[in-house]
Amino acid sequence: MTDLIVFSVASNKYALKIENIQRIIQATELTEIPNSNDIIDGMMSYENGVIKVLNFRKLIGLPAYKDELAVLFQKLKDGHLSWMNALKQSVETGSKFLKTFNPHMCELGKWIDSFTAYDDRVSTVLASLVRHHKQLHFRGEEAYELRKTDKEKAQEIIDTDINDIFTNTMSALDTFVEELDIVSNSLQKLLIYENKGMIFAIKVDSIEDIAHIEETDLISTDKEEKYNDFLELDGVLDLDGV
Repeated sequence: MTDLIVFSVASNKYALKIENIQRIIQATELTEIPNSNDIIDGMMSYENGVIKVLNFRKLIGLPAYKDELAVLFQKLKDGHLSWMNALKQSVETGSKFLKTFNPHMCELGKWIDSFTAYDDRVSTVLASLVRHHKQLHFRGEEAYELRKTDKEKAQEIIDTDINDIFTNTMSALDTFVEELDIVSNSLQKLLIYENKGMIFAIKVDSIEDIAHIEETDLISTDKEEKYNDFLELDGVLDLDGV
């Protein structure tokens, strides 16, 4: 029986033997190493020494995690711009509002619920985002219901209160974009890895699971197959269809 730590990088899953993993910790700010290998993000203090941090994304040639976050935040902003336009149209024309008033069910709300901040600055911005986002949905629902009896008052609420709340919500998202490095660290994990007496950290997007497998479950691959000089596959594994 072999135990594996399963982790995600972008849309792909990988695994390492758990016997080589000392700890799993939150990603943190690093000190740059001049003239280091491109796959090394920097170094960090660990226990009584300093260790290098290897970026798994760079190892397999993927864009930086913060670049994907920038795309995500723009998508979330566009989504709520569409939400606002749909609300205005519903109030103005009396048409049915087909989006959600539940702040946990929109794409932004789902992302907020999945995000945990470990930096004080990010926590402050997150609290502001949560507050304004909830207000946006609740006030939007009030305006939508009010349009049935007082369309003029409903439009006034949108033009004043709701527009201001929307602006504050977008401003909080813009702040996340400005703090992408810190936000990335609040999401990514570090695997403290030991092999042949060497200790270093591997930065990954997220930890998925611990898998218990038999050696016979591993499908062998050509031992000469490598992504680069640092990564060699032992094989592939089917875990619940993945």
